[in-house]
Amino acid sequence: MTAAADIVTALSREDKFRLVSGRDFWTTEPVPEHGLDAIMVSAGPHGLRKQGEDSDHVGVGESVPATCFPPAVTMGSTWDPSLQARVGAALGRETRGNDVAVLLGPGLNIKRHPQGGRNFEYFSEDPFLAGHSAAALTRGIQSEGVGACLKHYAANNQEAFRMRLDTIVDERTLREIYLTGFEIAVKESSPWTVMCAYNLVNGEHADTSKRLLTDILRDEWGFDGLVMSDWFAVSDRITGIAAGLDLEMPGSSGSWDARIGAALDDGTLSEADLDTAVRNVVEMVLRAKAGREAHTTPMDHDAHHALAREAAAAGTVLLANDGTLPLAAPASVALIGSFAEAPRYQGAGSSQV
Repeated sequence: MTAAADIVTALSREDKFRLVSGRDFWTTEPVPEHGLDAIMVSAGPHGLRKQGEDSDHVGVGESVPATCFPPAVTMGSTWDPSLQARVGAALGRETRGNDVAVLLGPGLNIKRHPQGGRNFEYFSEDPFLAGHSAAALTRGIQSEGVGACLKHYAANNQEAFRMRLDTIVDERTLREIYLTGFEIAVKESSPWTVMCAYNLVNGEHADTSKRLLTDILRDEWGFDGLVMSDWFAVSDRITGIAAGLDLEMPGSSGSWDARIGAALDDGTLSEADLDTAVRNVVEMVLRAKAGREAHTTPMDHDAHHALAREAAAAGTVLLANDGTLPLAAPASVALIGSFAEAPRYQGAGSSQV
């Protein structure tokens, strides 16, 4: 966008420092004198999770009411890109209707172990299915003038020790299992944003990996959007900017500014790399403004609820039927276990609707 490039040229160094780090937990920094508003991003791969200023921000406190769509584990089981795109469009309308610019999803990491921790918000053990499902959901979300965010890039297998876990993986496995889904989704849906993971990959933090964030994501796959960190996932901001990490989330109140300035002065970080990150942030802000102005379809919570029921039914899988089903009426059914008392119908933590 030439408009973004023109704005970047007019920014002071201090403005640039501000723009590459969020203002707070969920919003970007505004620079109103250059026409840049603060925009909000919110969690929720299967339903908007917008929390207020006085919330805990980690998934325990309350959030605004929103439709709870089936999580990715169920959406992947539909094998239906058209349905996934319809759900994405409904998510997009609720996102825009709540003045949020980017929905932090879909997640499409590969399920490698039943105790993965976030398997409910990932589509599949298969990267082909995960990639096409994520692409369909992303196209739907972005059809309503808001952005989607593919996450968590890359090789993010578990939640335990996620800040220091090192995924050691050979090149063929990395390419065929861990990166294929992201490649499909990037090429088929042109997501506004991609979120890097907490973990290391072969000894290198994902947020500082030029190979992952620039060489593969941008140069090989043609991604032209913004790369943001997972929340508190930044290990080295200077190395990250040079590698292709555009936006640090949440904001760190200027904690890195002096070091970024020193790195620019001594040549450790180039002005061009900083300007690239700033331009990608500016382009996202301008995209969000254009999306708000171009799309006005209102939310219809009743229709969205009906769609959620349709998707849940479509994703329900009968593993085996020996003739028991359908049950003859009248019949009684015993539900056994803790989930019989408190059914789990979605995920938990930051994705809980």
